[in-house]
Amino acid sequence: MRILPSDQAVLDHVAARQDHIIGRAVEWSNMNSGSRHAAGLEAVLALLEAEASKLPASVERIATAGSTTIGDDGAVKAEAHADALKITCRPDAPLQVVLTGHYDTVFSETSPFQTLTTRADGALNGPGIADMKGGISVLMAALEAFETHPDRERVGWTVLLSPDEEIGSPASAPLLAELGARGHVGMTYEPALADGTLAGERKGSGNYHLIVTGKAAHAGRAFHEGANAVAGAAIIAARLHALNGQREGVTVNVAKISGGGALNVVADNAVVRFNVRVPDAQASAWVSETVRRIATEPPFPGLTLDLHGGMTRAPKPMDSSQTALFNAVRDAGALLGQTIAWKPSGGVCEGNNLHAAGLPNIDTLGVLGGDIHSDQEFAWPDSFVERAQLSALILCKIASGEIDALKLKSLRLETM
Repeated sequence: MRILPSDQAVLDHVAARQDHIIGRAVEWSNMNSGSRHAAGLEAVLALLEAEASKLPASVERIATAGSTTIGDDGAVKAEAHADALKITCRPDAPLQVVLTGHYDTVFSETSPFQTLTTRADGALNGPGIADMKGGISVLMAALEAFETHPDRERVGWTVLLSPDEEIGSPASAPLLAELGARGHVGMTYEPALADGTLAGERKGSGNYHLIVTGKAAHAGRAFHEGANAVAGAAIIAARLHALNGQREGVTVNVAKISGGGALNVVADNAVVRFNVRVPDAQASAWVSETVRRIATEPPFPGLTLDLHGGMTRAPKPMDSSQTALFNAVRDAGALLGQTIAWKPSGGVCEGNNLHAAGLPNIDTLGVLGGDIHSDQEFAWPDSFVERAQLSALILCKIASGEIDALKLKSLRLETM
């Protein structure tokens, strides 16, 4: 593998647009798009749509599925979500690449962290600048440059930008599954670590909400006529916590117990919210069955239990397809003078969804940064061009066949 003159022209295209690549990410970062901030999501989506329209591709908004939320009082409510943005070029080409990103952030409409600043060391500090508005700009820059390559006709590509990744992709999961099944290689733009290290093997994740319903009664006059839902929830939380250590790599995090009311009333409602992480499919099956069993065993009479949620992202192991793809990306990076390394991660992202659908993928191709999900979130400006060039070169090498997308897909299907 070597950099050909046609490849170099693509890389030069990226380098010449550095200010624009960084500038649009800064603009997007300064506009709040928390996962449940409808107006903010709409505003950012409009900006992304306008930018995507400059590509030689079809651009369309795709309605996402609804989902349900569980209130602290146990009420089950329907929730609508913003549209996804789908950008498609050459859908009939022999090789298909799926590129994904999300335009929502973890920062709510009322978060005090709303604007981007530049730190004394030059890093950009802003909401979503690394996770992942910077990544979306890198994604677009790579495609803008690749579309100047003479072998581009061999590769079709589809971009999906979703509005709900930070809350587990409840609405965009079907879209990710559909694209993952159709594509040959996936590229996702979560940030790399500050030193450029990629996430390799990823755990799977599940989010659960267990509604505990009891019976209200006066705490003094008729205590024994009631059934205390909060007490029941606490017992169940302890049972869930006790699962930790029972199977290697499995963690159960009881995140919140809500419910109850006045001190002189036996609580008739509570909700236990918890997350599970699993290393493989067998562990996922075990924890799913164990949670279901716990949710069918009220700790004392008078309580009813209603379990919602489940495994939202399957584990993403370093199977043969993933190993081959990472090695190819490492080789491409070496041509650019970039050292590409990877390590396991307990975190999850859209890469889990794509892998579960049969798509080998690299899911940390975004900018170099850190402290995501906090008001210290940052990205290094120099990494925007560096990472866009890496993605552009990967696309060039898929087009030339030096990265064998068909073989990668075949390897993935063999392990399903």
